[in-house]
Amino acid sequence: MANELSDWSSQLAAVVARSAPSVVAVHARPRFSSSGVFWRPGIVVTAAHTIRDEEEIQVTLPDGSNATAFLVGRDPGTEVAVLRVEGVAEFPTPRRATVPSVGNLLLVVGRSKDSGVNASMGIVSAVSGSWRTWRGGRLDHYIRLDVTLYPGSSGAVAVNVDGEAIGIVTSALSRIAGVAIPAATIDRVVEEIVTRGRVARAYLGVGLQPVELPDHQKGLIVLSVEPGGPAAQAGVLIGDVLVSLNGKSAADTDDVQSVLESHGIGQAVEAGLLRGGVAAKVAITTAERPRRS
Repeated sequence: MANELSDWSSQLAAVVARSAPSVVAVHARPRFSSSGVFWRPGIVVTAAHTIRDEEEIQVTLPDGSNATAFLVGRDPGTEVAVLRVEGVAEFPTPRRATVPSVGNLLLVVGRSKDSGVNASMGIVSAVSGSWRTWRGGRLDHYIRLDVTLYPGSSGAVAVNVDGEAIGIVTSALSRIAGVAIPAATIDRVVEEIVTRGRVARAYLGVGLQPVELPDHQKGLIVLSVEPGGPAAQAGVLIGDVLVSLNGKSAADTDDVQSVLESHGIGQAVEAGLLRGGVAAKVAITTAERPRRS
């Protein structure tokens, strides 16, 4: 039994050692650094909420040296920030893992300037499909972790027992537990930020609230219409009830966001409305959601 435990302990330590060459410490906020991961050559990803200072961000590299990183962009909706580290030797990037199952063991591997590589172990406590964060972004999967996250753990890589990256961890998306931002989400967000500097999202320019309709149907009543926005230009009025979008039912705001994400920006979507109890249809050309300052 003792030998089995010793072998298992050595295997876990080996997984951490294999993951460590991809992990950096990111110094972009007071008091605590965060962790980050070389996701592409020269590109580090970390948790967006940990980036407080955007100018001349310092990172501690896997070889112990320091380098300057530049913020390429960040997406608060998915909690992903992308940094570019130039003029340094290439460090390995982690292999991507498939979506884990509930109960799978995982290791969170981070780095701090003072203690170097650090790790904690736990399990995947919940997994579901596509999940919209409270900040309005969409994660390809909701992956809740039962693992201790220390002050510098946000942005660290979560790996399975084979050392493959499940994603990066953050403490900012849930009040009850740490969440892993899935590798598939990171790949998607990194591509958009590297390409255009931001993640663009379509919007209609309306404030909506769910309402009950006759025959146990549901819809979304229009409470506000942004002046000059897409819906206003299409003639949508306060008091209209949105019942469908592109032929799909609109029972809640997640239904609307799902259609907008799959449809894109600058294209017309057909909105089915009830206006004074009479059915109507209007074409709304989506626009890019204004960025918050």
